[in-house]
Amino acid sequence: MPEIRTDPIGGAKVVIADDRADRPGAFYVEANRPPIDPATDPFAEGNEDMTPPELWADRTDGKPDSPGWKVRAVPNLYPALTAEASLPDGLADSDLFPVRSAEGAHEVIINSPRPVQSLADLNPDELRSAVLGWQARLVEHAEAPCRHLFVNEGREAGASLPHTHAQLIALPFVPAAIAREREAFTAHAARTAGSNLLVDIVADEVRRRDRVVAIDDASVLLAPWASTAAYQLMIVPRDGSPLFETAAAPCDAMLGRALKLLQTKFDVIPPLNIWVRTAPSGADHWTWRIDILPRLAQPAGIELGTGVGVNPVAPERAAEELRELDTA
Repeated sequence: MPEIRTDPIGGAKVVIADDRADRPGAFYVEANRPPIDPATDPFAEGNEDMTPPELWADRTDGKPDSPGWKVRAVPNLYPALTAEASLPDGLADSDLFPVRSAEGAHEVIINSPRPVQSLADLNPDELRSAVLGWQARLVEHAEAPCRHLFVNEGREAGASLPHTHAQLIALPFVPAAIAREREAFTAHAARTAGSNLLVDIVADEVRRRDRVVAIDDASVLLAPWASTAAYQLMIVPRDGSPLFETAAAPCDAMLGRALKLLQTKFDVIPPLNIWVRTAPSGADHWTWRIDILPRLAQPAGIELGTGVGVNPVAPERAAEELRELDTA
């Protein structure tokens, strides 16, 4: 029977309707994505002149904007925020129509010089280099009230270019959804004499085992209690540290493991969104995490009209199926 669950971190309500997974057209995964043409790929090594000048690079050789790099960051060509942002002439802030200039940063972190389409295509050393690059760029924007690092893979997930890359936006405010999470951490600490919400959730999940997919020395991989989408996953560090960018163990091995499990499950890596939730400003109690959201179906009238997610695969079922595929 369907049930309504509430996310203990963000407070969102989700309908878990496990029987809907069997309806026609419930999931769609493109089996064969066309290969990337290295000659026209602006993110491929050797095509550095096709991007704006680099902001940073992990290099083994060469000078800026030349081959010899492992990970490379460049300004987004179509930024959502810029350091020089200003309001158009005639537009002013008011009580009825609040507005401010979109000052901030928006950059692209190219995960590999090789023209591959997914983080799942990287070997462990390449994936670790990419994740270390994410950390370095988050540190660069440490003064921003909120930093959101994300990866879109596949057109269904919003990727405009197929070559694997992350994006980082540094926001001059804390978005409402992240502020609600911050409030949940604070309220839990007040109720429990200082306990950490996500640390307590993970401890209970490990005790129950129903939604845990895998555990290693650094992290726990689980299907969240109120997953908004089928086979949604979350990676949580075992040490409960608040900042991803300074984590000694950024859980790249578990990220690779999670992606391989999804690839095995669907015979191809599905379109997905990944984001890192590091502590925003004002978060005295926090644990960072990585969220992985496969895009197996598009949101429709229920989700868009009400803001309530409908998940056709219970997280307990998703975790069990992925555990059975795990050979690590």
